[in-house]
Amino acid sequence: MNEFQIKPAIQFGANALTKLRTLQGQRALIITDQAMVKFGIAEMVGQHLQANQMVVDVFADVTPDPDLAVIANGMKAFVAAKPDVVVAVGGGSVIDAAKGVIYTLSQGGQLQHKPYFVAIPTTSGTGSEVTAFSVIKSNTEKWVVVDEYMLPDLAILDPALVKSVPSAITADTGMDVLCHALEAYVSNQASDFSDALAEKAVQLVFAHLLDCYLQGSDLQAREKMHNASCIAGMAFTNASLGITHSLAHALGGKFGVPHGRANALLMSQIVAFNADFTGACDTPAAKKYARLAAMLGLPAADYREGVRSLLVAIDVLREQLGLPTNIQACGIAEHDFNTALTAMVTLAEQDNCTPTSPRSASAIELETLYRQSFLSASLT
Repeated sequence: MNEFQIKPAIQFGANALTKLRTLQGQRALIITDQAMVKFGIAEMVGQHLQANQMVVDVFADVTPDPDLAVIANGMKAFVAAKPDVVVAVGGGSVIDAAKGVIYTLSQGGQLQHKPYFVAIPTTSGTGSEVTAFSVIKSNTEKWVVVDEYMLPDLAILDPALVKSVPSAITADTGMDVLCHALEAYVSNQASDFSDALAEKAVQLVFAHLLDCYLQGSDLQAREKMHNASCIAGMAFTNASLGITHSLAHALGGKFGVPHGRANALLMSQIVAFNADFTGACDTPAAKKYARLAAMLGLPAADYREGVRSLLVAIDVLREQLGLPTNIQACGIAEHDFNTALTAMVTLAEQDNCTPTSPRSASAIELETLYRQSFLSASLT
């Protein structure tokens, strides 16, 4: 028996933010970062809440890749505010931090009733607004916590909030969407339900990501990518992910490579590994990649041609988005990389995304994938 979770409710499209005016509650805590305060987005969210007579407090000290100290400070802000509504406004780091605050309070017995939890993403990448996943940093390690308790009650996808995202961040986060969809699609926990979502997300990425990158003010393209990020999140919160994410978590924790960029630099090597591209190329993953290539209108007369077509499409998109050609190009010295390899492989083996990989990978194979990606992100 399998299960497919459909949560949260999703409000999307132009003016979706006005949904905040309909929420019921007495006190709200906005969890965000300094950028959202600087650009007035936190204030705008607060005004919508205040229009419904809510008392609003703000915790704006979330940092990229939030660590345990951020969670602890957020917990203090929560206890002081006593909110019945929590609104996370920002990128994946902010939403993950809000999840971490609520989850930790509940686990510590400090939360009798879960607040109504609203997630408002301001990047199109993590899908955190609809997932039971939270990534929290401890020293140089990234911990992936998975628990349905952390699922938001409402996700608000307003394209106006992402129209000014810089092109480099658009590229990184957009490739993260693609990786979420591809990994959920071939996960050993994939289903007809998650497959349908993953396929749609991949189609939307290839149709609209480049337009977002080249012309960020294109609100139609922005809305489509915002939707794609959420759709991919719905796919992977049910099917989970794979070793691209496991390796990316360890790489990002050690060297500070942005998460979406790390995924982009590892993705092709791992698609080829999952498909056994240099071998028989007839694994279950190879068959699904080939089917996906055909859906995208790419050559796919047989499994190998389909996988090759998908790899070419990924490599071309990465190049069009101006991303680095390999991990080394991120400014990581070969000596430092080699010194960190064993520890990163160990972390990847322990990562919560590894068990759902479609093809098991030994420590030696994980190290080889790292080394290959260090030299080249491309297979074509």
